[in-house]
Amino acid sequence: MKLTDRFRDPEAARAVAQAIRARSTRPVRLMEFCGGHTHAILRFGIPSLLPETVELRSGPGCPVCVTSAGDLDHAIALAQVPDVILTTFGDMVRVPGSRTSLAEAKANGADVRVVYSPLDALQVAQRNPDRPVVFLGVGFETTAPMVASAVLTAEDEGLDNFTVFSTHKLTPPATLAILSTGEVALDGVIGPGHVTTIIGSNAWRFLPQAHHMGCAIAGFEPLDLLRAILALVTMIEEDRPAVDNTYARSVRAEGNVPAQQAIEHVFEVADAEWRGFGTLPASGLQIAERYARFDAARAFSVDDHGRSKAPPSREPPGCRCGDVLRGELLPPECPLFAKGCTPQSPIGPCMVSAEGACAAYYKYGGRPA
Repeated sequence: MKLTDRFRDPEAARAVAQAIRARSTRPVRLMEFCGGHTHAILRFGIPSLLPETVELRSGPGCPVCVTSAGDLDHAIALAQVPDVILTTFGDMVRVPGSRTSLAEAKANGADVRVVYSPLDALQVAQRNPDRPVVFLGVGFETTAPMVASAVLTAEDEGLDNFTVFSTHKLTPPATLAILSTGEVALDGVIGPGHVTTIIGSNAWRFLPQAHHMGCAIAGFEPLDLLRAILALVTMIEEDRPAVDNTYARSVRAEGNVPAQQAIEHVFEVADAEWRGFGTLPASGLQIAERYARFDAARAFSVDDHGRSKAPPSREPPGCRCGDVLRGELLPPECPLFAKGCTPQSPIGPCMVSAEGACAAYYKYGGRPA
């Protein structure tokens, strides 16, 4: 028996779904923050098991998707600096910036390389000591510790040709931004499993304490998600919002303290620009002053490589990805979905990324007739 089998047991899933139907008496809207949750929800057909009273909305849980067009334009400009090798995760290569993408920059001669981890980028720097190597740091609290480790390793090894362009984001501020705007009325939040493994379930206590809203931390299997939904429905029915950790096999209240310490040592919290949100205060991570020599934003002036002379950054024409990220729009409601915008020919990042909501709806259903 595989470890995942116990979390995919059909009889157990039906029993939890029945408990949700029996418990739910009022319409509720729940948001899953994590893009991995969105894919799992659609892959396993979770909506078909839920009563009509329970509505699920996707949030800004795809780090590739929330990377702003401006940050991506900056990364593309870095790739065009002579002799620079820009390394990044595969999804980022095809994401459209304001006018082009890293894939097009590569086709035009830029040295853009796909890596699977920041340590792979370090190896590129080790093998190319005479060339500057930039790692495009993308992700939430889950990937930030690995990038911090890469910076510390570069310092220990005396690598002076390795830098990071950090676009890392923090998840609670984005959740707070959604609640603050009031564009989408929510009744509960399905907390991101991988992120909360790092930050700990205590990091979500602001939801019940300050917003009278429940949060259930979930894993990525059908029973994980159904149990989280049952926990939220129960909180709402009893009017007792709390933080319920239904992913206790991986998540602790305090989180991963060594990982948090690595983030705090190498990074400092800063304002950050999010696609679909604009600039959110204290929502990003930039390289701390003590490690400034590893900060690509400080190390390179890209003005001479087209960025300062280019028009202001903009979203792809007609793309509603920002509305999808805020939960205001379901992917099939975008006029470009599955028409002008497909995984083979994406217009917006939500269709490019493996964690994008549009890609999930396209792959697992929800396409317009």
